Amino acid sequence: MATIAESADVSPDARIGDDTKIWHLAQVREGADIGDRCIVGRGAYIGSGVHLGDDCKIQNYALVYEPAQLADGVFIGPAAVLTNDTYPRAIAPDGSIKTASDWEPVGVTIERGASIGARAVCIAPVTIGAWATVAAGAVVTKDVPAFALVAGVPARRIRWVGRAGVPLEPAGEGVWVCPQTGARYAESDGELHEVAG
Repeated sequence: MATIAESADVSPDARIGDDTKIWHLAQVREGADIGDRCIVGRGAYIGSGVHLGDDCKIQNYALVYEPAQLADGVFIGPAAVLTNDTYPRAIAPDGSIKTASDWEPVGVTIERGASIGARAVCIAPVTIGAWATVAAGAVVTKDVPAFALVAGVPARRIRWVGRAGVPLEPAGEGVWVCPQTGARYAESDGELHEVAG
């Protein structure tokens, strides 16, 4: 069973997974699909048709606009925004009010275990790779590779991080190690991959 605060606005057409908690003043729109053991914080917004995998955490006042797709274990920090309009306008060139049929939403895709920091903005369409970290306040305008730590406006890779989220330390030619877990990673052609054993 899910736990939904009385003040939350959750569409009856949304699917809410087992053991998921939706807190005060959150809004979950029709067609949203939220996995098991997720947390949707106070005042957060989950758009229609958004998919959250299992074990996701959407912190207070984060805005996740459709058609965002979040894999398992994704963290969205407080007041972060995942946008959905490449060329936003309230009115058409002739001055008439734009309607839903006047634009096609594009989404942000976030892969397994990735984290988006507080007040960061991801400008759709972008993909955030598995286990990547977007620093607080960053503005992401292009795809982020797996295990990258990006920061700034626009966001650029400043380090590599491992599954624990801790910055990796160099351990020889193109090899990186996690100081917390001891896991090893190899860098090749601007990408990072885990090394077995």
